[in-house]
Amino acid sequence: MINKRQLLAERPKGMPNESTWTFVEETVPALKDGEILIEQSHISLDPAMRGWMNDARSYIPPVGIGEVMRAGSVGKVIDTQGDTKFKVGDYVTGWGGVQQYYVGDGSGFVQIESNPDNHTKYLGVLGMPGMTAYFGILEVGEIKEGDVVLVSGGAGAVGSVVGQIAKIKGCTVIGIAGGPKKCAYMTDELGFDGAIDYKNENVVSGIKRNCPKGIDVYFDNVGGDILDAALVFIRKNARIVICGAISQYNTTTGMQGPKNYLSLLVNRGSMKGMVVLDYVDHYREAMQIMAGWMQEGKLKAKEDVYDGIENFRDTFYRLFSGEKLGKLVLKIKP
Repeated sequence: MINKRQLLAERPKGMPNESTWTFVEETVPALKDGEILIEQSHISLDPAMRGWMNDARSYIPPVGIGEVMRAGSVGKVIDTQGDTKFKVGDYVTGWGGVQQYYVGDGSGFVQIESNPDNHTKYLGVLGMPGMTAYFGILEVGEIKEGDVVLVSGGAGAVGSVVGQIAKIKGCTVIGIAGGPKKCAYMTDELGFDGAIDYKNENVVSGIKRNCPKGIDVYFDNVGGDILDAALVFIRKNARIVICGAISQYNTTTGMQGPKNYLSLLVNRGSMKGMVVLDYVDHYREAMQIMAGWMQEGKLKAKEDVYDGIENFRDTFYRLFSGEKLGKLVLKIKP
């Protein structure tokens, strides 16, 4: 049995290129006692993957050179050896990496439903992005009914869920995204109260138009100039959730920090980072709540699926080019 894998070959400077990963085909090793073999069907592509390639202090160790690229995945257990956590036929999601087959003890994997039509949801709204949105806006953002919530990357995997949860909780929600299609998706399909197209309008003017009385919560996925613009409009006791900074991940000139941070002082605001791994003990509860919202039609999700593990690099670029809508997923087999 041959395993197709994408290995980290070198640490990129700026945007990853053709020499960042090496595509290999290797024989799947024999299972040791306590190990399982998972045939993976889909891989999650997330902006955080860019940070995992840097040899720098972070919330999680970097991917090692020569190691399979870290990624969330879903798949089916097709073989086991000895006493194992899962049995043959179980469908699971976890950190299987960018490879066709996973061999290991199953640490970090959890069992999911058997319906394959729903499996990509466990990489998106019911996976790491959804958990990030849920705990980020409720626990860190501490939203309450009547709050004005601004979210950047509002059409993305995390931002789209953040905005919908805020609407469920009775907030006014404004999303920032690039292009008319994404802005229409936020307002027409997801129910956001307004949209700002950062590619075709001035963001400061857009915030002023949509949030005339200011912002109570800003959920930041992009950093840079958009974070700076949001700081201008925060109200007293505003909360800013730092989830990501996709505009800065591939910079070669150093991170651009906020110039308007004194607005936090003037308005007694807070800015707090969040890492979803801190909430792992509560994932199951959050998944059940969010699945209930989906059944009630209150929470929608969209996966943008591309084919072929050989096409990992080109698909990965879509995270930063904006050529996607919703959660970016790679189907291992075409």
